[in-house]
Amino acid sequence: MRRKEFKVDQEEELVSFLNGMSFGFLGTSDEQGQPRVTPLNFVYTDGCFYFHGSHAGSKMKSIRNQQQVCFTVADEYALIPSYFSDPELACPATAYFKSVTAYGTAEPVEDISEKASVLSLFMKKLQPEGGYDSIDAEDPKYRPRLKGVAVVRITPEEITAKFKFGQNLKEEERSGIISGLSERNNPRDEETIEMMKKYCPFHAE
Repeated sequence: MRRKEFKVDQEEELVSFLNGMSFGFLGTSDEQGQPRVTPLNFVYTDGCFYFHGSHAGSKMKSIRNQQQVCFTVADEYALIPSYFSDPELACPATAYFKSVTAYGTAEPVEDISEKASVLSLFMKKLQPEGGYDSIDAEDPKYRPRLKGVAVVRITPEEITAKFKFGQNLKEEERSGIISGLSERNNPRDEETIEMMKKYCPFHAE
């Protein structure tokens, strides 16, 4: 059962998270109904997910056979040990994270201009420092490459998001976890504390 206190419905929160992530997991099924999960890079724009790759291969074969797919993006911020909030029980051990899952239809992009636009977004995300000629569908050095690469658009029918940062905790438990994170001071612990304060507005400073 999905805990409602962890759900996120604001579009700007989803877009900000997805724009900051470069990696996700594509779920497909083959003609025998066997599930398949493929890790890949993605961009999210105009309400759709895009990925690229070869025209051949089992991933594309699965999509041609069954266009209904799911796509998940997740980012784990911190592992939370049980003793941060309880000195005896193991039950409070958990992880704080953000995740988005989309269910929808995958279809190859045929328009070369759309391909160029999407691949330009990939370059901005994955190589923000530049160092390449802009991707232009009319550029003769890019045109054959654009025709040769497969770009797939996932049009979501449903998107669910879960941002878990202790929203269900009592103030004493939350304070114990913040204190434990601050003392541990792992690379993302301070960032996790900031997320807890953002999504748990009743935390007392």
